[in-house]
Amino acid sequence: MMGKLFMVAPDSFKESMTAKEVCEAMEIGIRRAIPDASFIHVPMADGGEGTVQSLVDATGGVLIQKEVTGPLGVTVQAHYGILGDGKTAVIEMASASGIHHVTKETKNPLITTTLGTGELIKACIENGITDIILGIGGSATNDAGTGMAKALGYKFLDKQGNELQLGGGFLGELDKIETSNIIPQLKEINIIIASDVTNPLCGEHGASVVFGPQKGATPEMVELLDANLRHFSQIVEQQLGIEVANVPGAGGAGGLGAGLIAFTNSRMKRGVEIVIEYTELEAKMKNVDYCFTGEGGIDFQTKFGKTPYGVAQVAKSVNEQIKVIALAGHIGRDVESLYEHGFDAIFGIVPGAADLETLLVNGKENVARTAESVARLLA
Repeated sequence: MMGKLFMVAPDSFKESMTAKEVCEAMEIGIRRAIPDASFIHVPMADGGEGTVQSLVDATGGVLIQKEVTGPLGVTVQAHYGILGDGKTAVIEMASASGIHHVTKETKNPLITTTLGTGELIKACIENGITDIILGIGGSATNDAGTGMAKALGYKFLDKQGNELQLGGGFLGELDKIETSNIIPQLKEINIIIASDVTNPLCGEHGASVVFGPQKGATPEMVELLDANLRHFSQIVEQQLGIEVANVPGAGGAGGLGAGLIAFTNSRMKRGVEIVIEYTELEAKMKNVDYCFTGEGGIDFQTKFGKTPYGVAQVAKSVNEQIKVIALAGHIGRDVESLYEHGFDAIFGIVPGAADLETLLVNGKENVARTAESVARLLA
């Protein structure tokens, strides 16, 4: 095994370890078995929670904290990252407008807003950023991104010329989109929307019907919100000449996908593909012998664009001889199907029966121990 090169490229293990911490734990374990091994660390993500931290860690960037307007109109602490190039920022909309900012009692998609997400975008622009990666999972909102657009200078007016109240419940009153006060630099900014959601804005597969109930919408509210989003899409098409109702992914984050398409210079891309690109994973994979990846849970759904699948695909495309080994806190059903998709072995890290809290606390130790066991087999 002398001189073997290991790449460690996991996602975070939610509520237990960041992707960077998983990388470190994997190396600790492998080194116990193979002291002279060499390592390349590439903290990964798939566009959801942990993407900002992973890309900041992977590129030597910085994390910036900022107070913004939360989904209920109350100030919250959010963050965004500036990558190592100093020109690219990464934002998770959930940081400002996520469902974790509301409770069972307060969640209400009629009034929740993406205003704070727009404030993060504005902060990036003011910091001289030219490119933004925006992950749009985990929202508490259903406002078609109008709150986000308001922060960037758009105004949404009713027939009397009054500005609409924030939230998806008021979009049915939309009569005019006022564009005269948009931040001038906005047209120079390129936004890549990180989303694996393919839902359209409206209809039975749309934002309100599919995702509204988990954000607190009753059946009556779902009906109203869907009608409002349809009305919104008609106004956007009439006044801006942009069709958003049926674009795949427009329904992501309560229609924020549609709002980004309508109001910014943006395009959609699968989250893991963005992370692969910005971490330069393929180039770093060149002389690798073994690739360790993983995340909190792995099952048959992993092959639909989750981080370990993306890493495995890159590894095998670079060199079919690279062995891809995945570690997971939980192994779900039909995991065997992944062996046809670039995985050589999949291991659970749980040592035995224990409560979830204990397992989360002991995550690093369990990853290191499992990585060591696998490495001893390789050695």
